[in-house]
Amino acid sequence: MTALFISQKRAEIPRLRSAFPDVRQVDPERVLRLTKRGDQIWLMTDHAEWPALTTALAAQGCTIVVMTLVPSEAEALQALQAGARGYLHALSPPELLSQAALVTGNQGVWVPAELLSKVLGAAFTTLGGRESLPVDSLAILTERERAVALAVAEGRSNKEVARLLDITERTVKAHLGAAFRKLGVRDRMQLVLKLSRQDENIV
Repeated sequence: MTALFISQKRAEIPRLRSAFPDVRQVDPERVLRLTKRGDQIWLMTDHAEWPALTTALAAQGCTIVVMTLVPSEAEALQALQAGARGYLHALSPPELLSQAALVTGNQGVWVPAELLSKVLGAAFTTLGGRESLPVDSLAILTERERAVALAVAEGRSNKEVARLLDITERTVKAHLGAAFRKLGVRDRMQLVLKLSRQDENIV
């Protein structure tokens, strides 16, 4: 596996070099000719073509982590929709970059914790939101578990759900845990897929 850094404007990111001493920098215009399946791509959003380049590299079987100096939930969602496996701040510490490489290299998804809920909420809406809910799955939940699960799927944090439903965060966690068990999911990502019926497409 080759690690490549793609940027239009930055010569190098020292923290990336610290995490991956052998990383090579490549111009966006040349990268498609130099990559092969399994390569780890660290792609800066400092040029307008980064979404299309992400899609093209993903189609070649590369693992792409999109890097930015100004993280946003909209850009994170755009990166994931384009085929990236990860999205993070370009100045993240080397240890975090190494963790992101490990997770994405094993087909996981890496998004900063502070953006995860919002990204999942946007994905839930994109996949149909409340309009596409599986009635049979929701029938096994209590009314309060259903309210908590839907609020979480829509991108609200535990604190926001607690405020919305006028309950404690501890109660939110309890209801969410019960909903996870009944629906057969283990995290927020799987919950969104389950409630959007996308889990039916996963083999």
